[in-house]
Amino acid sequence: MNVRPPAPHPSGATPPPIPRGLVPRHVAIVMDGNGRWAKQRGLPRTEGHKAGEASLFDVIEGAIELGIPYLSAYAFSTENWKRSPDEVRFLMGFNRDVIRRRRDQLHAMGVRVRWAGRPGRLWKSVIQELQDAERMTEGNSTLTLQFCVNYGGRAEIVDAALRLAQDIAEGRVKPGRVKEETFARYLDEPQIPDVDLFVRSSGEQRVSNFLIWQTAYAEMVFLNRLWPDFDRRDLWEACEIYARRDRRYGGAVPNAVPSAARDTVPTTVPTTAADAAPGAAARA
Repeated sequence: MNVRPPAPHPSGATPPPIPRGLVPRHVAIVMDGNGRWAKQRGLPRTEGHKAGEASLFDVIEGAIELGIPYLSAYAFSTENWKRSPDEVRFLMGFNRDVIRRRRDQLHAMGVRVRWAGRPGRLWKSVIQELQDAERMTEGNSTLTLQFCVNYGGRAEIVDAALRLAQDIAEGRVKPGRVKEETFARYLDEPQIPDVDLFVRSSGEQRVSNFLIWQTAYAEMVFLNRLWPDFDRRDLWEACEIYARRDRRYGGAVPNAVPSAARDTVPTTVPTTAADAAPGAAARA
């Protein structure tokens, strides 16, 4: 398949010259601020969500341009069910429709789509679109895009613990041999590496139950821009901040580990077939 390169940004901005070894391998994004963006303009909250779609896909293109291999987007959390019934209904239909209309575009760019989250309570049509996108793009390798829909970090850990407990009860795993690496194989998408860079828009500074196992040693960058105003230049700015940081992984060492120098850093990601998963730029 001929992979289509990302469209250039309308401003003509190009990726910053970050050394390849300092580009984060996995970026997780909390797309926050849609409601506030709409309120500032006297619009219903749903208009903020609609405006945020373009931001996400511009960021995806920017991630490809910079050479980021993995990107996770928090599309709908297990806590979002607490919102008004009307907003929940809108978000269900909106997520379904975004995946449906953007699936071919993602496939053309060589993006591999993965879904993390609980199927319970999700509309069947949402699950169908997510699964169809996974099947269509499973052979792609330009970027892995993890859509987190009906996802919660604590829920993922509970579900992983239950799967592991079942394997222990059935004799497939010995309790005394369970390590962090063992447990990590029971997470929703264990083949996706731990998060290097965690980005949140809107200026809020919290993780909101997003990939809490995987972000144990992530660098956090909180940008004061509402999500519908966010684009690839903000992603690049966050990556430049990341590249300037030293990652010590809890150790006070004379020579700190540079960001993204993963060859020398332990990881919980399976590396062999035997470890297969039991669980499923400043602005111009």
